[in-house]
Amino acid sequence: MSDTKRRIEIIDAVRGFAVVMMVAHHALYNSAAFLGAPWWVYRNPVFDVLQPFFVGLFVLVSGISSRFSKGNIERGAICIVFAVIVTYVTTRMEMPITFGILHKLGLLMIFYGLTRKFWDKLPAKVAPALYIALILSSIAARVFLSPTSDNLVMRDILSVLGWHQVGFVSFDYQPILPGIFVFLFGTWAGTYIKDGKFPKWFYEKKFPIFPAIGRKALAVYIIHQPILFSITMLIAHLMSL
Repeated sequence: MSDTKRRIEIIDAVRGFAVVMMVAHHALYNSAAFLGAPWWVYRNPVFDVLQPFFVGLFVLVSGISSRFSKGNIERGAICIVFAVIVTYVTTRMEMPITFGILHKLGLLMIFYGLTRKFWDKLPAKVAPALYIALILSSIAARVFLSPTSDNLVMRDILSVLGWHQVGFVSFDYQPILPGIFVFLFGTWAGTYIKDGKFPKWFYEKKFPIFPAIGRKALAVYIIHQPILFSITMLIAHLMSL
């Protein structure tokens, strides 16, 4: 039906939209933390609902894109390298991102690259129901269970999985659960997208601005917080004059 070797603009558009929303969320945090804006501009019912939604969209699209790639382990490793750089820079800025979206996506890509054959063996009609069940189960587990440990390494592992432990600090906290199953759901959907089985408009629809951002999502995410922080500090300086 469609030449899926070329980029599918709607996928880039969704990725770009999700990145823009994440950047906006961080900008609102900076305004509240450093410029004296009321905290409700950052923590409010609207963003409390939207934030998991646009992060989930980003993870879902990453899963879809992984279906098109034969080098997910390499892509994941590159993502981890940049995640480590982000951790270093943000720690120097006293806003450490210990386990954020780049850490999460890097690990998910590597995990999928290593286990792809297993997931590919799941019956196509069973896989989506299984992933949705696992998404809901992992959300429930994070809400109703509170595991902890006296072992420092185990406490970090629990934090990375989704059970935030005292002493674990990450200004952008994006745990593995339930994202890993959202990612896998994306790989399942990506099979049908890659095979041209979605409606024709899905492959031909054009969008302004967002696809260009989506194609540079990694670069935008890496540089946005240092730029936002610099602008925020400049504004704070000017306000103090």
